[in-house]
Amino acid sequence: MSTDTADHRYVSSGDLPGQDEADAWIGRAYDAFRTDADGTVSTVYPVLAEADPDKFAMCLTTVDGASITRGDLDQKFVLMSVSKSFVLALVCEQVGLDVVRRVVGVNPTGLPFNSLAAIERFNDGRTNPMVNAGAIATSSLVPGSDFEERWILLTRTMSAFAGRPLTMDQATYDSARTTNMRNRSIAYLLSSYGAINGDAMAALDLYTRQCCLEVTASDLAVMGATLATGGVNPVTKERVVSAHTAHAVLAIMTIAGMYENSGDWFLDVGVPAKSGISGGIVSVSPGKGALATYSAPLDTAGNSVRGVKSAIYLSQHLGLDVVAVPD
Repeated sequence: MSTDTADHRYVSSGDLPGQDEADAWIGRAYDAFRTDADGTVSTVYPVLAEADPDKFAMCLTTVDGASITRGDLDQKFVLMSVSKSFVLALVCEQVGLDVVRRVVGVNPTGLPFNSLAAIERFNDGRTNPMVNAGAIATSSLVPGSDFEERWILLTRTMSAFAGRPLTMDQATYDSARTTNMRNRSIAYLLSSYGAINGDAMAALDLYTRQCCLEVTASDLAVMGATLATGGVNPVTKERVVSAHTAHAVLAIMTIAGMYENSGDWFLDVGVPAKSGISGGIVSVSPGKGALATYSAPLDTAGNSVRGVKSAIYLSQHLGLDVVAVPD
């Protein structure tokens, strides 16, 4: 990786570079990491293990709705944990951040994303919406008179973030539903603490479904850019959530979006982000845009290896870092 301008990441550019310069940096990042062979494809669910490790896609979408792309843009993948950020946005918008703080919690656990021990740290079962326990609790707060109404609201909101209708991948859902024993344990443990709203298995099913919504890297970049604008989809111009909600989601992504590596991520990249074990990462630079990458091989924390390396590189060269000092 070139480091000839790495020191520039500490200096805020104020704006993204022009289209041609940004396109050149995206191309350099893609070329630098597309043959990277580090990492292993997730085997958490059998269907995830079938992913092609050579597929690699990236998309930068600006707050003006322009996109710069490289790689396997037609490759669809399921959101998995990346969905947590956007369902959190839905719940904050519908029932309020105060409810999320009281029922789910917002502080980092410092533990793996699927930890049961995180629930038992305190006597109220609270974790945060970016780990599995907190995400299942968050999904239990999606409002509706019955399960179907809640699922319709969730898919409509996720589709509004993406700017097109999103659908669930049935094969992944079937695979996850029949093998998610750990998440079942998490849901029941949450219920024993009174930290889940309603039926534990219904909450888990809604969470499992949201994780199985299919996107492309381009879809995910638009979703992230919607948070970067303060809640307005930059392509469709639809307001999806309020600026207050977008701020809250980005704050929680900052502290916990990359699991136990969130501190290292923020030092290296300097933007709120969320990853998923299917290989997607969305990195959001408020007021500028969002970078989305897809590559299935993961590091030991469950983050896409190519995605992490690309984000570090592009944060340096595009001036994405939100805590960089003014030039």
